[in-house]
Amino acid sequence: MAESTPVNPAESGVEAQTWFVRKRNAMLARAPMEDLYVDYYLHLAKYHIHPLPEHDELFKRTLALFVLHCVSRPHNEHIAWTINFPVPRVNIFLVGDNSTGAVVGRIFDENVKEGATNLFYADVIRGNGEKRRSAVSFESPDPIEGVEKFYAQSEQRLGRAFQVGEEDFAFVTEHPDCDLPWLKALTAESVGRLAETEDLGALERRVYRWHCGCNQQRMMEVLAPAMRQDPQDLFGDEPKLEIACPRCAARHVITREAMESYLADDGSAGGDQIVD
Repeated sequence: MAESTPVNPAESGVEAQTWFVRKRNAMLARAPMEDLYVDYYLHLAKYHIHPLPEHDELFKRTLALFVLHCVSRPHNEHIAWTINFPVPRVNIFLVGDNSTGAVVGRIFDENVKEGATNLFYADVIRGNGEKRRSAVSFESPDPIEGVEKFYAQSEQRLGRAFQVGEEDFAFVTEHPDCDLPWLKALTAESVGRLAETEDLGALERRVYRWHCGCNQQRMMEVLAPAMRQDPQDLFGDEPKLEIACPRCAARHVITREAMESYLADDGSAGGDQIVD
């Protein structure tokens, strides 16, 4: 996964909150996504990215679930999700750094592997540990089913996700001695009223912001191995090329002259850090 990069405190974001549901032994996570969606659309406009409407809706829904998962996890985790949908044929990719509150992602709609069912991949690195990957399949076109199945199969506990408003999402997860019949019976309406019907103990608030940190320097790190091996194959007869960030799809123009100077200065040391 990517190296941590500072998040600009001036950037907007969403405040995700968690509560412990007393007597039910469950945790509630909730976040209004409007501000993060605004930052996402500003990013698309800046780089002239135009996803198909059905892809865009899938991405936004998955982004909301991803933020709620992140706020439910320890501060020292780097997390990535990739969800492959055969219909529409698209990959939704998201990555988050819980130490900085940075989340970012993109839609892959070209050269997407075709499968018989939806596939959900979750990668996590805790601290300096090794990357762990989980994979589950699911049938529904709604990413909520994928997330809930991931919790049941990989986390070995029940997790229920809900859209409680137009841009307001909630996630309720099982803790030891949880009241499972109550958790299984929850609806979007009842989750929206938990503050009125249950005894909630506030746990914490975290701010998550749309932030990648990609720039020309990092893109040259990605291109350096190919440039060393075969510059002609990389650039052809062109003086420059355009590369899309693998994390956020931002487009960067790299000139042949800049790459030659970069390699001459041996600036590519450690260049594999950006690639997930």
